[in-house]
Amino acid sequence: MSKQTYLETLYPAWGQNFVIDEVLFEVNTGHQHLVIFNNAKWGTVMALDGVIQTTEKDEFVYHEMMVHVPMLAHGNAKKVLIIGGGDGGILREVLKHHNVESVTQVEIDQQVIDMCIEYLPNHSAGAYNNPKANIVIDDGVEFVNRCTEKFDVIISDSTDPMGPGEVLFTSRFYQGIQNCLAEGGVFVAQNGVSFLQTSEVVTTAKRLAPLFKEASFYTGAVPTYVGGIMTFAWATDNLELKNVDVETLESRYAATQLQTRFYTPSLHKGSFALPQYILDAVKNG
Repeated sequence: MSKQTYLETLYPAWGQNFVIDEVLFEVNTGHQHLVIFNNAKWGTVMALDGVIQTTEKDEFVYHEMMVHVPMLAHGNAKKVLIIGGGDGGILREVLKHHNVESVTQVEIDQQVIDMCIEYLPNHSAGAYNNPKANIVIDDGVEFVNRCTEKFDVIISDSTDPMGPGEVLFTSRFYQGIQNCLAEGGVFVAQNGVSFLQTSEVVTTAKRLAPLFKEASFYTGAVPTYVGGIMTFAWATDNLELKNVDVETLESRYAATQLQTRFYTPSLHKGSFALPQYILDAVKNG
């Protein structure tokens, strides 16, 4: 008997299939349809509303690039804000930076956190029990627009701009980010697979440019986010952060005693070199 498969429906004309060895959990949370299943190649896989969110096998690529690029560029982040990231991978990586004093994570859906702790425990690896972590169940857009605190690094780990994740790509969200970003701080966000979601890159650039002195992107290749390199939005008023030299990054990396599987200081530096098609798309708007 053939096994059930999961067809990702992110793109209407093309997708990828995962063989489902076992469904571990499936529910409509009221916010989104969530399914967690086992796959022989990728381990435990989580999908929301037809889109693969994370897999046990390659999550480290995404989480390391989302966290260590802004954290090591900044060099002395004390307060960090995470928007989304219910699987706990971002929180786990942020807490590896010993100089961090507090991390606030704003997640709209408590059930996502609960299910990931149960079925994807290696993602958070106990991070939700860390006394430095403050978990807030709230709408990310509303939170940043009400927020009176300032954060050195803000990381938006959202779904793609559809359903509940769509508001995390709006000008109102970015205005809220500007409101609660500390002087010299930096904001990063996942911005899709650039070759297939070029319009997302263009829209984000347009919306961030009026709010920050520098609005650009860096990249990383996450195997299960198929279609080429993924772009990460980068927004800051501190023009030095993108240009930190490799020697300084290596020194900070060593001092933090990070054990990474993808991130390196040299890769960090190179990740800001963008393909011409992205440069052209942003320039031509």
